[in-house]
Amino acid sequence: MEKWFNVGKIVNTHGLRGEVRVISKTDFPKERYKVGNILTLFLPKAEAPIELKVKSHRSHKNFDLLTFEGYDNINMVEKFRDGILKVPESQLGKLKENEYYFHEIIGCSVVTVAGEELGTIKEILTPGANDVWVIKGDKGKEILIPYIEDVVLKVDINEKLVTIEPIEGLLS
Repeated sequence: MEKWFNVGKIVNTHGLRGEVRVISKTDFPKERYKVGNILTLFLPKAEAPIELKVKSHRSHKNFDLLTFEGYDNINMVEKFRDGILKVPESQLGKLKENEYYFHEIIGCSVVTVAGEELGTIKEILTPGANDVWVIKGDKGKEILIPYIEDVVLKVDINEKLVTIEPIEGLLS
């Protein structure tokens, strides 16, 4: 059975010519939304997903705006609202060393070099220069770990284990 990965959510239409507003969930919007690419739309109450071919892509404010071949006006795309755009695992490309897909990191346990267990990575924030991994601590407290070389020393995807060296103030 094919595994699917979320690349974005259609949150609204934009204009009258079939453009949709997408909140992106991918680190690679230029690749994922490239003209000619196939995205699969999963709608909340639909029986089957819909294959869509990207006709155009542009960024506007904090959104990615897409149009799809064969869907040229607002009336045709209104039904796509709240749909999730996904790609199959076969479309995931190879990453460089020390690069990871979100689904590989989320769910990893985090320990310090001293052996202290901090919790599990539940979310990844992408605020700017570097990603921030959100750990759900054992005591319910959230711990924010910047994904930088000085802090994240080792990532073992197979063991689902991340080893960090906390910088001053990180755990307080």
